[in-house]
Amino acid sequence: MTRTRFFLAVAGLTIALNPLGAQSVTDSAGVSQRKIDIQYLRPQDQRGINMFETPKVAGAEYNGFKIQWGAAFAQQFQGLTHKNTADSVFQAASPVGPGVAGAAAVANRNRLQAIGNGFNNAVANAYLHAQLAKGIRIQLTSYLSARHHNETWVKDGFIQIDESPIDLPILNTIMKYTTVKIGHFEVNYGDFHFKRSDNGQVLYNPLVGNAIMDAFTTEVGAEAIFQKSGFLAVAALTNGEVRGQILRASDRSPAFMGKVGFDKQLNSDVRTRLTASYRNQGSAASNTLYSGDRAGSRYYYVLENYVSTESANFTSGNINPGFTDKGNSVMVNPFIKVRGAEFFGMYEVAKGRAAPNTNPTREVKQLMAEGTYRLLKGEKLFVAARWNRVTGNLSSTNPDISVTRSNVGGGWFILPTLMLKGEYVTQKYDRFARTDIRNGGKFQGFMLEAATSF
Repeated sequence: MTRTRFFLAVAGLTIALNPLGAQSVTDSAGVSQRKIDIQYLRPQDQRGINMFETPKVAGAEYNGFKIQWGAAFAQQFQGLTHKNTADSVFQAASPVGPGVAGAAAVANRNRLQAIGNGFNNAVANAYLHAQLAKGIRIQLTSYLSARHHNETWVKDGFIQIDESPIDLPILNTIMKYTTVKIGHFEVNYGDFHFKRSDNGQVLYNPLVGNAIMDAFTTEVGAEAIFQKSGFLAVAALTNGEVRGQILRASDRSPAFMGKVGFDKQLNSDVRTRLTASYRNQGSAASNTLYSGDRAGSRYYYVLENYVSTESANFTSGNINPGFTDKGNSVMVNPFIKVRGAEFFGMYEVAKGRAAPNTNPTREVKQLMAEGTYRLLKGEKLFVAARWNRVTGNLSSTNPDISVTRSNVGGGWFILPTLMLKGEYVTQKYDRFARTDIRNGGKFQGFMLEAATSF
């Protein structure tokens, strides 16, 4: 039977695609999956779960220039409630409604937004991969719709080199174990950023929420990854901010990152991984390590006040330590998988300040323990639980806070590219100032998520 083909013109190139976007293959469970045509790539579907750094195995033959498109889409149903015990703090508020005129009204800024059960706006990503030469590819990721920005915008774009473009024995030997990234890319600090939900891409995350203190950002720079016999090392130098900027040069210094670890499949049943990451930046106009997620939190409006909006208050439920100037962070991540049982952990210590000279250096710590059990052929079903806590000094008014989140849930891969999952989440805020809206704060309830990614 002749397969129908579609033709897409991109930048003067005509690319032939079948209805799946590429030739399909059948896995060991008899399920049709998309064939990967781009080398050294992490698949966007179920095959990408528990893949951290991209492998030093090509994964696809080189047959000349190729382009492959991908996409990820997620739709949520939220059923959360929230409360707090903060003191009323009254302030002038702009008059609203036809019955209010003259002087500004007085309102309580610590009154919580009224929320109920319902669907959140759908979010989506688009991926463009181009194989330029053997072992050399380009990746471009765009947010088609996100909580922070409903319009389309670019998340990252970079070139990845896994094989030497110059045929010299010494370079070929080096590149056999080395990967180089250059451009605007997701920084490789810690391991949780490989597991977290990234806007429309949620298949890698066994639960709905991410970390309370979410170390995730994209920056401009270069990164080298060395992998051999299970040992890995990462070194990177970036501009230290989510966007390129040449103004206020004296306020900016580069960010240095490093990671060392061990990741090995010991036998058919057991895999172990342990890494330690370090990041340091001496100064910045806007250090975005803990505020660089431009997609937004997975929990909408929680612990936000009554005038909050979806996009302006896009980090609800997160804790940002506010290290916008100087930052120094260390994270340790153990991971072990024994057949269908997985454990992932996090220990993080972050120190920094909001501004030079006027703000003292503060410290915040984060702990996480996550367990997942996958069952049935092809690990189609899974259950998961996570405990996460952040403690430390956020400011002079909140010098010793504690925030604890517990998640329990599970999901079902209907197809390797199609998933349903849900969770029940509880988050509590302790030792916040009486005038802080988070004083005595708590949110809880359920989240459902349907997603596809290919």
